[in-house]
Amino acid sequence: MDLTLWMTIGAILALLVMSAFFSGSETALTAASKARMHQLEHEGDRRAAVVNRLRDDKEKLIGGLLLGNNTVNILASSLATSVLIQLVGDAGVAYATLGMTLMVLIFSEVLPKTYALRHAETMALFVGRPVRFMVMLFSPVTAAVNVLVSAVLRAFGSGIENVGVQSNIDELRGAIELHRGEDPGDEEEVRHERAMLRSILDLADVEVMEIMTHRRNLVTIDAGQPPARIVQEVLESPFTRLPLWRDDPDNIVGVLHAKALLREVQANAGDLEKLDIGAIAADPWFIPDTTTLFDQLQEFRRRREHFALVVDEYGSLMGIVTLEDILEEIVGDISDEHDITVAGVRAQPNGTYIVDGWVTIRDLNREFEWRLPDEEASTIAGLVLYEARRIPEVGQTFTFYGFRFEVLRRQRNQITALRITPPAEDADGDDSGDRRGDAASASA
Repeated sequence: MDLTLWMTIGAILALLVMSAFFSGSETALTAASKARMHQLEHEGDRRAAVVNRLRDDKEKLIGGLLLGNNTVNILASSLATSVLIQLVGDAGVAYATLGMTLMVLIFSEVLPKTYALRHAETMALFVGRPVRFMVMLFSPVTAAVNVLVSAVLRAFGSGIENVGVQSNIDELRGAIELHRGEDPGDEEEVRHERAMLRSILDLADVEVMEIMTHRRNLVTIDAGQPPARIVQEVLESPFTRLPLWRDDPDNIVGVLHAKALLREVQANAGDLEKLDIGAIAADPWFIPDTTTLFDQLQEFRRRREHFALVVDEYGSLMGIVTLEDILEEIVGDISDEHDITVAGVRAQPNGTYIVDGWVTIRDLNREFEWRLPDEEASTIAGLVLYEARRIPEVGQTFTFYGFRFEVLRRQRNQITALRITPPAEDADGDDSGDRRGDAASASA
């Protein structure tokens, strides 16, 4: 073979290396962790900054890489066909097609992409600057191609839209669900971490009415009582802040702080008759029940307060929400030595759960990683009423979303206790909580 033939073969090998570079770079730049790249840029890594700028304009990045990859692949195939025709005649076309397909597939596609997937971040940092140069070099061509592609898509009734915030949130939620511990013994800790991360994302979607303490469970004090009686009720209560009402329980006139009350008792040398409860109490702060947890958390911080009264659209008292309630939505239950712990959920040896009707669906989903919907009802009793479309009798059972609900107790029209049987562990999948079953009922 003459020198020209050897140079052509060398050019083919060089083109295959360039093809491998383009293929591996595309995989590395798209597979590298976005969060990791942003963190490295924040720490001052200029290579990470280059990677992030490339990913900011994905159309230009992918267009440049595809243009370079296709150019070198087609050129390598043409040169290989020319060489083999010279060596073996017309049969060289078939040999070149078979040989180049194998070469490109193995050495320019599978091998570099596999390596890039296993070392995505390291390779992305390494190839960032060369790829930026190639993208800039090919930018006039890729820009023209993008205009043509956009025109074709519009002609078929489809536009090119940027990824919205919701897509990013969904991606983050998916990453949270995939979060697992390295050691099987860490699963319980990781489960709580997933619950906390989900709750943070939900703060802007959950309203205070879903986590508030309902009015029927409130401890309130009649401001018209003698001061000595009020002091006694405050001391008997486990709570620090107590709503004061006058004439009617819905007529909240203030919020009494136990510490402020004790200061006044000390200032009056223990003479309780001198106490002016109205002057000690703070002004009540009323908020609408549709306020989101994120907004309420911001308001708590801005006003430097921890306690708010929730009212409906008619101004009627519905309950209270505290800063601790919102924090518990994120980190889970926070109990101290003065808390009254009423979990409302009792696990049974047969794998079922006895659940009080007032327990919220969000708490059950958080605790057991169930996927019961909470759009139409906030409590488990409310969900059963919504799905049953009637007031059930004690002993009736209902099956929906893969769960079995048995009514154990009812007080008037309120379900007070249920037995919940979750889907069997070997039942089909992760979507069992999302799939609504047929509601079935049976008398005891």
